Amino acid sequence: MGINQQENTKELNMGQPSQIEWTNVTWNPVTGCTKIGPGCDNCYAERFAERWRGVEGHPYEQGFDLRQWPSRLKQPASWKKPRMIFVNSMSDLFHKKIDWLYVDRVFDEMESADWHVYQILTKRSSLMRNYVTRRYSGGIVPPHIWLGVSVEDAAHKGRIEHLRQIRSPARFISFEPLLGPMGDVDLSGIAWAIVGGESGPRARRMEETWAVELRDLCKAMGVSFFFKQWGGLRPKSGGRLLEGREWNGFPDSIVPNSLLANPQIGR
Repeated sequence: MGINQQENTKELNMGQPSQIEWTNVTWNPVTGCTKIGPGCDNCYAERFAERWRGVEGHPYEQGFDLRQWPSRLKQPASWKKPRMIFVNSMSDLFHKKIDWLYVDRVFDEMESADWHVYQILTKRSSLMRNYVTRRYSGGIVPPHIWLGVSVEDAAHKGRIEHLRQIRSPARFISFEPLLGPMGDVDLSGIAWAIVGGESGPRARRMEETWAVELRDLCKAMGVSFFFKQWGGLRPKSGGRLLEGREWNGFPDSIVPNSLLANPQIGR
C-alpha cells in the first residue's frame, strides 16, 4: 500500500489520472488498513483518510477503518482505453480482515477487464502467496496482473522470498519508504524494483548509498530500476535525480504493446 501525497479525493475514489510516476490510475475497491511494520509508521493514506473522519457523506467519513466498496468493482471494465491501474493505493488487498470471497470478486474483475495492467502491492506477502497459489492451482498468474511487495528495510526481506514463490513473470518490489540499507538481496526472478524516500511532516531520511546499492544490484541482475523520489515534507521536495539523472526503468517485456507508448508512464 502506498500513495502520492498530491493525489486528491476525486482521484482516490473515481480513478482519475494519478500523480504516481509508475502508474496511470488508482482503483480502490477497498479502503483502510492497519499498521504492520515500520514502513507504515507515517502512512500518508491513513493521515489523509483521518482528516475526513466524521464528515457525513465523504468517502472517508469512516476515516481509515477498513471498508469494502462493491460499487467500485466495475470501474476498470468501464475504462475502455488500456491503463496501468494501481490496485488499492489506500489499502492492502490481502489484509486478513478482508473476506476472501471479496478478494475473489476483485480478481474476477481484473481477469475480465484484461486489457489493463493491474499493479498490486502488499506487505502481507505470505497471504498473497497463499491466495494466488490456491486461485491458480499452482499455475502461472495472468501476466497482466502484476504482484508486488513493499519492503522498507533488511528486516523485512522475507517478503521477497514469499513473492518469489509465486509463479508470475511480473513480480515487482517497492522499496518505499526505504528506511535503511538492504544489504545482500536476492532479486532473481524479480522484473522490476521501485525505490523511494518517505514524504510527510515526519519523513525519515533516505541515504543515497542505500538507493545506489539497490540500483547497482538491479543493473547486475537485469532488473528494471525506477527511482521514484527522495521525499521530504512533500513527495517532490527532493526531486527524482539519483547521481545526477532520472532512473525510469520499466519492465517493458511484460507490458502490452497498447501501453508501451503511453505518455503517462514515466519511462
